[in-house]
Amino acid sequence: MRGGQWQVLRLIEGLRDRGHANLLLSRKGSPLAVEAQRRGFETHELTLLSVARSRADITHAHDARSHTTAALAGPARLVVSRRVGFPVQVNPLSRWKYRRAAHYIAVSHFVERRLLDSGIAASKITVVYDGVPMLPPSKGAEIVVPQSQDPAKGMELALKGVRLAGFQARVSGNLEKDLTQAGLFLYITYAEGLGSAALLAMAAGVPVIASNVGGLPEIVEHERTGLLTENTSEAISAAVRHLTGDREFAGSLAAQARLAVEQKFSVDRMVADTLGLYEALL
Repeated sequence: MRGGQWQVLRLIEGLRDRGHANLLLSRKGSPLAVEAQRRGFETHELTLLSVARSRADITHAHDARSHTTAALAGPARLVVSRRVGFPVQVNPLSRWKYRRAAHYIAVSHFVERRLLDSGIAASKITVVYDGVPMLPPSKGAEIVVPQSQDPAKGMELALKGVRLAGFQARVSGNLEKDLTQAGLFLYITYAEGLGSAALLAMAAGVPVIASNVGGLPEIVEHERTGLLTENTSEAISAAVRHLTGDREFAGSLAAQARLAVEQKFSVDRMVADTLGLYEALL
């Protein structure tokens, strides 16, 4: 389960709580499908036929594969979430696919600019930030780095920077669990639409160091809700030493970050903003 899958799960839970029926179409046996079934949601395999048969008031595609499948099935109202920060491909098939959507949800203003650059009208784009649950404030001291095999995520560079600063880091595959013991969260990436993992650390009151790329500066305000760093081991090391050496400053960043999540990046706000868009389309 990565950030995008958690956002889907939190969205359908929020919609259900507000009285709306949901049908999740997903890759058969995927972690998202398994977790959604465990929580009592109706799920089916994502196919052209399953999209066509759903007869939903709104069809919401959350990744590239579901966007393509839904575009081919041709539902009346197709909403597409765009979470990635790289440019939209420019070729005939891509242009056709992107014309099929009624509206786009961009996960950040950075992603919105990518969509505008591809020729999508501003009137068809709405920015809806990710929402994360508020976690109990962490009392730990570990340096936590999210686990990822994606080379674009920069896990190895993060670990190198931590070692250069003279520390060791915990590589986490379960952030909600490991953030309870964190004293610092390091999110290094070469490309990022927004960074919901950084938001989760902020919600846990853990000081965040994040790459100064993509949509991350929209959630990590430098020296206010976290530190932004360049993607070099030297810069990362300096940021780690700064926050480990000045716990009062680190605590101030964490407190401001937790407040920002409550005010701007809550699950309730994400669900309400998404539902508002659905209602406008209807």
